[in-house]
Amino acid sequence: MKIRWKLRMAAAQREVWTGAQLRRLLADKAGLELSAASVSALLTKEPTQVKLSTLAALCTALECSPNDLIEVDTTPVEQPARPPQPTTEPKAASSGGRSMPPL
Repeated sequence: MKIRWKLRMAAAQREVWTGAQLRRLLADKAGLELSAASVSALLTKEPTQVKLSTLAALCTALECSPNDLIEVDTTPVEQPARPPQPTTEPKAASSGGRSMPPL
């Protein structure tokens, strides 16, 4: 499964070109105060995780849906073939060289 972060494109389609503009929108429309560095990272990098409250604030500020910000490719990924595992007969239980505790 592949996930593509499309915040920069969604922002550009709404005439939001800079992190400062997005930061102001987040504060004004969604009440979310993020640092300039955090907004810059959201715009320039694909995050490994995003809080749902941040996603909701981005959608509110940009008047969009999560589908405008995230693209998920649900095409199944082929798994490499695994070599067959050799079958072995179960061994009798042993104490492994240790003495058994008293009963």
